[in-house]
Amino acid sequence: MAEQLTASLSDGLLLGFVYGLAAMGLTLIWGVMKVINLAHGATMALGMFVVFILFSRLNLHPYLALLLVVLLGLLFGYAVYAVSVHRVINAPYLSTLLATFAVNMIIIGAGTAVFTTTPRTVDFDMGRVQLGPVTLLGTRLVAALISLVATAGLYVFLYRTRPGKSIRAVANNRAAASLMGVPTSSTLALAFGIGTMLAALAGGLIATFFPFTILSGAGYQTKGFVIGVLGGLGNPTGALIGGLILGAMEGLIPVFLPVNWVPVIEFVLFVLILLVRPSGLFGER
Repeated sequence: MAEQLTASLSDGLLLGFVYGLAAMGLTLIWGVMKVINLAHGATMALGMFVVFILFSRLNLHPYLALLLVVLLGLLFGYAVYAVSVHRVINAPYLSTLLATFAVNMIIIGAGTAVFTTTPRTVDFDMGRVQLGPVTLLGTRLVAALISLVATAGLYVFLYRTRPGKSIRAVANNRAAASLMGVPTSSTLALAFGIGTMLAALAGGLIATFFPFTILSGAGYQTKGFVIGVLGGLGNPTGALIGGLILGAMEGLIPVFLPVNWVPVIEFVLFVLILLVRPSGLFGER
């Protein structure tokens, strides 16, 4: 029993790093712009399909394909911001919700027409890694390491670079940042681009070990909301820790209960956090 618990917890934690990466993009956009991006999950699905196409059609290694996923995710975020979000950035929350929801439906509609809803897989294996009594899937271990590197890179960018400091300044007080000479419009576009980039990267990583369709992003987006509330909306560090908590739950719950109970318990936790600590376990930033 102890070995099963350890193995399940380890698998869940590795997956939690990727969940945290996806939620980080969601919570970054909220923290800087106060926009709930309902196209976040669809962007993750696009990342999955980019990896799939480059691997299956062009025989490109999945982890090399992730480099293109990162670039395309950033550019896609810029495009969505310019076309849709920028026009409603100062409007009521409902307007931004509808704008990103429209983008979500466009992606799903076009993706369904092009790819159908047949499950796809990236037939790729990195073997297994034995760590004492625990056997880890190579793809999950690499995905967790890439997520950690991306998280560290985001931290360095936000706290050690001029554009990153501009993003933090705009997040704290947009009007004051503008008076200090920060180009708020381009900074908001950059923040949105980074958020979608993280979503696409997380989707690309998930594609290396789970089957997916163009509709798969919705489930991961929902997990992102749970993680965001758990860790504190607008708190990237809290998002990573929240992802680990959710991943650990997904690993451990099936040991004691049927797997169908996993989303039920996740949403019970979601409601409890909203009732008891609306700012999240680690607070908003």
